[in-house]
Amino acid sequence: MDASQNEYFIIKAKENGVQVIGLTRGQDTRFHHTEKLDKGEIMIAQFTDHTSAVKIRGKAVVMTKFGTVETQE
Repeated sequence: MDASQNEYFIIKAKENGVQVIGLTRGQDTRFHHTEKLDKGEIMIAQFTDHTSAVKIRGKAVVMTKFGTVETQE
């Protein structure tokens, strides 16, 4: 997979302490990276050869080419 061809997505924190957790690819899915965002901060991310999924804890808005999703309380 060519990471430079992957789509980007944006995560915007709606409260302090939003956690963005990257999960690995492969047979065993594991946490491999965690970021903490404060209210109003954004993170621009993409899926890579190492990241197959992202878990978000806390109130946030996620913007992708498919649309915008807000996490629930």
